[in-house]
Amino acid sequence: MVVYLDIIFLFNVLIDGMLLWTTAWSRKIRYRYWRLALSAIIGGSYAIFLFFPPLSFLYTFAVKFLLSLLMLLTAFGYGGLQHFLRNVGVFYLINFIAAGAVLSVAYFWQSSGEVVSGILFSRDMKVTLPMLVFSIPFAVWVYRQVISGLKRKQELSVFMAKVDVHIDAFASSCVGLIDTGNQLYDPLTRTPVMVMEAGQWGEHIPEAWMNKIRRSEVDQLVSAIGTEPFIWQDRLRLVPYRGVNRSTQFMLAIKPDRVVITTDGKQIEASKVLIGLDGGRLSSDNAYQAIIHPSLLQLE
Repeated sequence: MVVYLDIIFLFNVLIDGMLLWTTAWSRKIRYRYWRLALSAIIGGSYAIFLFFPPLSFLYTFAVKFLLSLLMLLTAFGYGGLQHFLRNVGVFYLINFIAAGAVLSVAYFWQSSGEVVSGILFSRDMKVTLPMLVFSIPFAVWVYRQVISGLKRKQELSVFMAKVDVHIDAFASSCVGLIDTGNQLYDPLTRTPVMVMEAGQWGEHIPEAWMNKIRRSEVDQLVSAIGTEPFIWQDRLRLVPYRGVNRSTQFMLAIKPDRVVITTDGKQIEASKVLIGLDGGRLSSDNAYQAIIHPSLLQLE
């Protein structure tokens, strides 16, 4: 069997560099490319020791762990015990994710195996170069997507608040996003408009009206006022606004008795507010169901 040590070395340098770079991205570490490359070269050099039997003592757990510490020190420096330990934890987490992806792909492509007590055992599982080329970048990509999503949610959580809308005996509660860019007002009364998903109102809105709200045809609802059974018809407003294409559109709004916003452990109650009804989803992951007008938080 012919073994090309230069290819093995370069491939391991590439993989180690990718894992180190993902660690730096996850921890938001500023790094120098030459240090990252030097650390990856150390990891790549260690991979070829496997082919030299006299150096087999280097393949112990203690040596592997010490080598990983050396790679992290080379790439990112020390920066204090807590900083360094966090780098170690994230680096190993990324490595475990990548290793799990390789194992999963290998099991997926295996040609034979058997199930013993609910556990799948393989008789000929082989990890090939194409598997590594595909699975490791894919695992790193998945990891980055998950971490990015978690970071976005964490950032948005600062601007979240609980919203309670009260009309007569009806009350609707949801989570709202405080949007400082929301400057939607009723042009006649200068009443701030808080946008809310129409689906939060359940059966209180007639289905025919809901369909027009979803199709952004709320201007046609004016002719339907008085013909559809809707208990809050005297509270309805049509609020004009600029759409994405800069054309003027209309939003159906309801005048509530009061809106209570709970944020940072305090409650803010507003009575001068309109609830604009949106026919779709304001958040793709349903993290919030309303967009809070910033002026409502300035009330005493």
